[in-house]
Amino acid sequence: MLSCGLLLVPLAVSTAACGGSASEPLSANPYDAGDQITANTPDGKQKADPDKPIEVSVKDDDARITDVTATDSTGRFVRGELSADGRHWRTTVPLAAGTRYTVRVSTEEEDGTPGRKTLTVHTTDADGQLTAAFGPESGEYGVGQPVTAELSQPIKDPKARAIVESALKVDSMPRVEGSWHWVDDKKLHFRPKVYWPAHATISVHSNLAGLKIAKGLYGGPSKPVRLTTGDRLEAITDAAAHQMTVLRNGTSINTIPVTTGKPGFSTRNGVKVILGKESFVRMRSSTVGIAAGSSDSYDLPVYWATRVTWSGEYVHAAPWSVGSQGAANVSHGCTGMSTGNAQWFFNTVRVGDIVKVINSGGDTMTPFDNGFGDWNMPWKEWRAGSALKNASSTTGAAERQQDPGSDARLRPKI
Repeated sequence: MLSCGLLLVPLAVSTAACGGSASEPLSANPYDAGDQITANTPDGKQKADPDKPIEVSVKDDDARITDVTATDSTGRFVRGELSADGRHWRTTVPLAAGTRYTVRVSTEEEDGTPGRKTLTVHTTDADGQLTAAFGPESGEYGVGQPVTAELSQPIKDPKARAIVESALKVDSMPRVEGSWHWVDDKKLHFRPKVYWPAHATISVHSNLAGLKIAKGLYGGPSKPVRLTTGDRLEAITDAAAHQMTVLRNGTSINTIPVTTGKPGFSTRNGVKVILGKESFVRMRSSTVGIAAGSSDSYDLPVYWATRVTWSGEYVHAAPWSVGSQGAANVSHGCTGMSTGNAQWFFNTVRVGDIVKVINSGGDTMTPFDNGFGDWNMPWKEWRAGSALKNASSTTGAAERQQDPGSDARLRPKI
């Protein structure tokens, strides 16, 4: 009985302390502390400069700030810091342009009487706005398709580039190791270390909106894209053997006799990405600088043409060279095959699939100026083109994938 009585004593005391009376300061409703605090925010219809922090202070010596909660127009919390004496608070992260902020300030007098004030702050619009146009359009692509971002304004400063790049998000499932690469001041490409996995989902979006990039320049809204990949389709052309091997998910599904570029017009070596498909195209030598009437001039109707460079390299039907296909290289740089094989190839591949040429006398496909030669740049060099030197742009461990040049069966002859 005695032990039970002892246990009841602290409970009774605790109840009395928490209940209190109406005259206790902690139980009083907070008063309007508007006359007690001052802020560096404009009055009336004027707007605040987003380049400056929001600052709140108490006027009276016998009062202090106990808590400040700041949120933007989307409800996201804005970080800030309160001075040790509780008399001053300020935001510690850059503000966004053209945004409404709500700042809720709680105060306390020496006797514990609480006060409260809510401030609404509108920041001025940006003088300049930066947006990103992502490519390609949402849809299904091959595993070699890079992601592109075209900026509305050039960005040269390394610090500004880092801010922009960190706001351009690429998420994939399965997760992979990948990185953006600055092609020039306005264009970035994103690719994984190796090809995308088959049947992956890739979401691309921007967090630029409202973000301060540089003085007077803030980010604007950008349209997201969602990509998926199909099977891993690779067409590997051995120019010396005059044949193309088509692989689906690493297994050969067709071997096609071909002809590639003759001496002086050698087909480019390296990895290319399918840019588009045209069931009919008229090919004229004058468009690639061959003089009309010369021995190498041509003007031909071409069917089942799969484009791999912007300058006019295709995989296409070449019925006029069937006798040379599988035996000699007689084209002006394209990969020619029979009409039936070209139609099969056209119907089998999709934009973003991989076309790789080995053992040709031509130069290696350049990375950016004639289509998507991104995969021909070594990964170390690719990463050096990022403004975020020590961070991978996707998260999580990369799944084990095959390197573009790792197929021992189809390596260049030495």
